[in-house]
Amino acid sequence: MTDPTNTAPQAGTPLSGDEILQNARALAERVRSKDLAAEYDRLRRLPEDIVAEIRDAGVMRMNMPKIWGGPEMTAMEQVEVIEALARADASIAWCSFIWCDSGIYSGYLDDAVAREMYPRLDMATSGWVYPVAPAHRVEGGFRVSGQWMFGSGSNHCDWLVAGCVVFENDAPVIEESGRPMWRILMAPRESYEILDNWYTTGLRGTGSNDYQCEDLFVPEERSFSLFEPAKREGTIWARPDHFLRKMSGVPLGVAADAIETARNLLSDKMDRLTGIPYRDTPRVRSAVAEAQGLLGAARSYVFSSLEVQWEKLERDTPLTPEERADVWLSRTNAFQTGRKVVSLLYDTIGGSAIYAQKSPFDRHLRDMQTACQHVVGQTKGWEGVGGVLLGAEDGHPLM
Repeated sequence: MTDPTNTAPQAGTPLSGDEILQNARALAERVRSKDLAAEYDRLRRLPEDIVAEIRDAGVMRMNMPKIWGGPEMTAMEQVEVIEALARADASIAWCSFIWCDSGIYSGYLDDAVAREMYPRLDMATSGWVYPVAPAHRVEGGFRVSGQWMFGSGSNHCDWLVAGCVVFENDAPVIEESGRPMWRILMAPRESYEILDNWYTTGLRGTGSNDYQCEDLFVPEERSFSLFEPAKREGTIWARPDHFLRKMSGVPLGVAADAIETARNLLSDKMDRLTGIPYRDTPRVRSAVAEAQGLLGAARSYVFSSLEVQWEKLERDTPLTPEERADVWLSRTNAFQTGRKVVSLLYDTIGGSAIYAQKSPFDRHLRDMQTACQHVVGQTKGWEGVGGVLLGAEDGHPLM
C-alpha cells in the first residue's frame, strides 16, 4: 500500500470538492453563449480554451488522492460536477468524466511511478480499457501493436490507456478463471497516432477518435489489471466500477437543461393556429410535468444507489445482489430517461426545436442518441443484471 507519510506537494492550488463544483457551474455559465455546435462541426473535438478552463476548474483532479493534495471526491460529488457541466454541454461533461480518471489510474500503479507520471494534479487520461490488441511480454514490459476505439478527449490528454490481452510465446496467457489475461497499458499520448474518424450524430465535441500504435514498448510498471486489488487504499479504488460511477451526470444534466429551456420557451410562446398560450395548453402542461417527473425519478435512483454503494464500500461491507443491480440499472435508466425527456420536449416544442442556432434541443437530441449507444446506456446490459438478480454470476465484469 502507499506510504501515507509520502506527501510531497504537487503543483497547483488545493481545491475542495465544493470549490470544484462551484467552478464547474461557473464554467457552464460561461460556455452557454458559445456556438458550440458550429465549433464541433469544424473541430470534432473540444476547443483549446475550453480544455484549459476545465483544467483550471480542477475537474481533472476529482479522483486524485488526498495524500497528493487531491480532493478524492465521493461518487455523488463527482456526479454533481459532471451534471453541472452537462447542463451547458454534453461533450464537455463527457470528456471531463473521462479525463478525471487520472487519479483512479494512479491508484493501480506504484506510488513512485504514479507520481512521476502525474507530476500535476490537473492532468488528463483518455483511452479504451477493453482488451482489443495483443501485448507481447518482453523483458521489462510489453511490445504492443493495435488500434483502439473511442479515445474520447484523446487530442488533449496527457496519457492514453490501451486494453490488451497478454501474449507469451505468441500465445495468449490464460488465467485460472479461464479468461485471457487482460491488462491495461499506459503510454504518453504522443506514442500513438490519433485517427481522424470521429464523424458522428452526436457528442461531436468529444473527439472520440480511434488511435493506434506499432511496436510500442510499455514498461511493466505502467500497466495493471482491474482484476487485481488497487495499490491505494480508499473508497474510490474499492471496486473496479469506479470509472463508471460519475457517468450518470451527463444524461441528468442534459435532461435538466432541456426542461429548463423548454419551460422558459413555452412560458410565453403562442400556438399560431389558436392563439392560445402554450402554457395554457393541456398537452404542453402534461409533457413538461412528465419530463420533470421522469428526471426526478431517474436522478433519485442514481443518487440513492450510489449512496448505498459508497457507504458499504467505506465500511468494507459486501453489496447485496440487489444493491449491485441498482447501481448499474440506475445508470442505464438515467441515459434512457435523458433521451426520453429530450425527445418528449423536442416533440412538444415542435418546429422551432430543429434550429441549432436558436436553441440547444437539436444538439441535446443528437448527443443523447449517441450517448445511449455506450455500453452503460444500452438496455442490453440488463440481461446480465437480471442474471445477478436471479442468482447467476455472469454479469458484466465491472458490475
